[in-house]
Amino acid sequence: MNSGGAGFSRRAFLGAGAAIGGLALLAPTRAGVARAAAPFEPTREVTLTAGEMELKLLGPDKPATRILAYDCTPFQTLRMPRGTRLKATFVNGIDEGSTLHFHGIRMPNEYDGVPTLTQPLVQPGSRFVHLLPLDDPGTFFFHPHCDETGQAGMGLAGVLIVEDTRDPAFDAEHVLCLKDWRLAPDGSFLPLTEPEGASKAGTFGATRTVNGAAALELKAPAGGHARLRILNIDSTRIMDIGVEGGDAWLIAVDGHALPPVRLDDLPDGIWRMGPAQRIDLDIRMPADGSPVTLGDYRAADIYHFATLTAEGRVSKPRKGPLALPKADLPQPDMKRAARLSFTLQQATGQAVKEIALPADDPLATALIDSLCVGATTYWGIQSESWPTGANRSVPPPLARMTTGTSYVVEIKNETRFPHPVHLHGHAFEVRASSLDRLPRHFADTVLVQPGEAVEIAFVAAPGDWVFHCHILEHMETGMMGWFRIV
Repeated sequence: MNSGGAGFSRRAFLGAGAAIGGLALLAPTRAGVARAAAPFEPTREVTLTAGEMELKLLGPDKPATRILAYDCTPFQTLRMPRGTRLKATFVNGIDEGSTLHFHGIRMPNEYDGVPTLTQPLVQPGSRFVHLLPLDDPGTFFFHPHCDETGQAGMGLAGVLIVEDTRDPAFDAEHVLCLKDWRLAPDGSFLPLTEPEGASKAGTFGATRTVNGAAALELKAPAGGHARLRILNIDSTRIMDIGVEGGDAWLIAVDGHALPPVRLDDLPDGIWRMGPAQRIDLDIRMPADGSPVTLGDYRAADIYHFATLTAEGRVSKPRKGPLALPKADLPQPDMKRAARLSFTLQQATGQAVKEIALPADDPLATALIDSLCVGATTYWGIQSESWPTGANRSVPPPLARMTTGTSYVVEIKNETRFPHPVHLHGHAFEVRASSLDRLPRHFADTVLVQPGEAVEIAFVAAPGDWVFHCHILEHMETGMMGWFRIV
């Protein structure tokens, strides 16, 4: 149990029986504080059941792989209107404990899905009910927050799109989930984590897919505007997203709109995405009907994951870009903001703690499973590491904050590897980079390069919120902490 964290609420323990009346306290205000939901706001109910299914990731004529998915649907996609109250029942149909985290959604803390900190682990065959306000439009996703390297590594992730009637009308829209799989030739999974990877850039796979296929051919009308919602749901891989053959603008990051930025005007003409990051692109198709290709340009061997080919033609071409409505989010007061700084660190030598019990000891396995952690410490934040191995004590919060107060947080990366850093329960403003490479934008995850310092700002919302690297092996081997906001 967590000695420093908040005790579980009765409603959190009895999540399966949570009453829909609880929705009356769900919606955060623009300062992040709970308010009563208006009576006209509709409620949508869904059940998300985690389980196994087969998918031919290696190709149609190759052996199938038994992956994990929600409702036997790879990358299950939910579409909800902005302003919806979502009642989502998570059913654990796999053979180990799990939870459900709606990544990027501003919500009451008790529904955040972090075991030991916000709720108990959902055991096999059990369920937990999440009651969520969907006040922010955009591209979000959901995934487990226990044994993520294993469960998300085997495909357990879905997409949540919160639609906004104020958005411009695009001529086509496509959702693209990018993932790297660690597969053997017979379709089985290779070990999803190895010490050599976990202690460095991560353990990479060699089977790259988009929506479970090697590549996609998509359609959009010649001269039209296509909206591409691109999600990096990989556990490890950082991607450099680029477009060839058509004009492309970045119009949203992590679901939140920003003034359109021409992709060609960014450094190297790409947007660098870490695991858990999402972007929306507006792509204007060539009037002559020629194709547009999308790829990851990070490696010398470019991964072209999608091609847009012309189907039909728009009668009245629009010059573009098609901007989304300005993000309506809590605005930090920079004149009164408190300032904090946190350093991402790599544990070396004496700082690395090995598990005290043999790996095959049943008690060791039970201890690790109970807190959803790895066996070894490789990483830390501000000289603190999330518990690993035989260490069962949740560390004290990295910071204690006050609800409604504005904070500017500097994230410094003193390691040799990049880290996508995610703060639960908030949309923060990325204000500055010491490498001067990022436009100002709102996000829930920011990629911090080696030697870089990034400055973010946000209005604190109440709860115990984790702050961690989203390279899942890094998180599970120490690079996670939490903020207590009261």
